[in-house]
Amino acid sequence: MSMNDTLSTALSNILNAGKVGKQSCIVKPISKIIKVVFEIMKNSNFLGNIEYTENIKGGSAKVHLLGNINKCGSIKPRYNIKKTDYEKFEKRYLPAKDFGFLIVSTSKGVMTHLEAKEKKLGGRLLAYFY
Repeated sequence: MSMNDTLSTALSNILNAGKVGKQSCIVKPISKIIKVVFEIMKNSNFLGNIEYTENIKGGSAKVHLLGNINKCGSIKPRYNIKKTDYEKFEKRYLPAKDFGFLIVSTSKGVMTHLEAKEKKLGGRLLAYFY
């Protein structure tokens, strides 16, 4: 398995484990961006508890699944997005208005597109989930 894009690998591991019906899955390796994305998904009630273990090879995370994820994935290429362009990408990646989340890396940190809209921030699109 290629490890060029660890975020995309982590999200596909979660999606595949959820489709099979597993209660948890182990994601390796873990980066700071993956930790932040998992915390956003946990705060949005898409993931349960997350247990991190650190080691020399990048660490791992045991993610408890709640069964709420229909689809998730990383966005490639990482589009630059202006504060006025969120609706265009919502139509492209999310199935309906106000259903699901885009994850955006802004100058104020990584957040959902709803928080970025509220704070009137642009940034780069990282991932989506619903």
